[in-house]
Amino acid sequence: MTAPGGLERVVDRRGLREFLALTDRVYAGEPRFVPPTRQQVRRWWRDGVPMYVLRDGGTGAVVARTTLHTDAALDAKLGRRCQLFGLTEFTEAAARPLFEAIVAAARAAGDRDALFGPVALLPNQAGGVITSGYADRGFIDSAWNPPRYVAAYESYGFRRRFESDTWICPVPAAPRGIDEPGADQPGTDADGAELRVHRGDVRRLAEQLELLRGMLNASFAQLGYYTEISAAQLRRQTDGLAYLLDESLLLYLTRAGQPVAFVLCVPDISEFVVRVRGDLNLFHQLRLLAVRRRYRREAVLIVKGVLPEYQGRGYQRLLSGALRRNLHAGGYTTLRSTYVGRDNPASAAQYRASGGRPLHGYTFYEKAL
Repeated sequence: MTAPGGLERVVDRRGLREFLALTDRVYAGEPRFVPPTRQQVRRWWRDGVPMYVLRDGGTGAVVARTTLHTDAALDAKLGRRCQLFGLTEFTEAAARPLFEAIVAAARAAGDRDALFGPVALLPNQAGGVITSGYADRGFIDSAWNPPRYVAAYESYGFRRRFESDTWICPVPAAPRGIDEPGADQPGTDADGAELRVHRGDVRRLAEQLELLRGMLNASFAQLGYYTEISAAQLRRQTDGLAYLLDESLLLYLTRAGQPVAFVLCVPDISEFVVRVRGDLNLFHQLRLLAVRRRYRREAVLIVKGVLPEYQGRGYQRLLSGALRRNLHAGGYTTLRSTYVGRDNPASAAQYRASGGRPLHGYTFYEKAL
């Protein structure tokens, strides 16, 4: 099935294998790129996400790939009908033909106002392009690409949206207060309400993730790119988390018994994912379980938040202190964070206070049709 501009839709497993294999060639010998897991991409394909490849006219080899999808909730948030694209990779020569094909397909749809991406499948899930920090490797749930990607997008007329940074922070050898009695439990609020830090529990993971989902949707609702995550979306995004989870790195704070803030980190298995080329099949999952202690020296902060009515009270600072103590106790030396918007100085200030620095400049791209 061919779309306008020469894009060929992936309709069978052979096409899906070619779609997945493109990054093996584009990033051959490049350990800084961490591919999305093949299991996640296959799941999206089975769910009907439209995936396309672009072939070289002479050899027939795949030289670019992308998804072309839409989301009504994001359209409402952005105030225009966007043709979303994601999982977008291309050889240097294929950049312009790919973009021209994406534009042609979007215009053929007849009801789109703009292109927006790369997102997989939404900006609050994954995607993006790094714009600086190329010397530093990528990590799970984040992007890495060579500088030519930025040049390709911007020379074709895409403009940056939701500019951000990923961060990297050292874990102090002896975080302040680590030996204080009750340091993990902050006690009471100014009005006497009990404050209590709770840890993750694999046995109650589904229940705790649902609790976090409510806080996540409420605390991120004001962000320009964020659309509410449903229970089904959360299940798909966290499928397989139980075998990876370090319970001490999933924390939430209750005030008078009610959850008000949270933070979720996972061990950074990026190097393992690179080694297996994104294929976390059952055999590789068992291998990872067998050597998981090897990947508990660095961690990735996936998401954190505070309910809007409780922001500015220092609750995230309390959780960050508990997280640093747990990272230290677990033997972690480094914490990376997925992207934080440059319009969110409070989060950036917490990382700076911990001795952190921006790691990668980060952006999404938009182009009017």
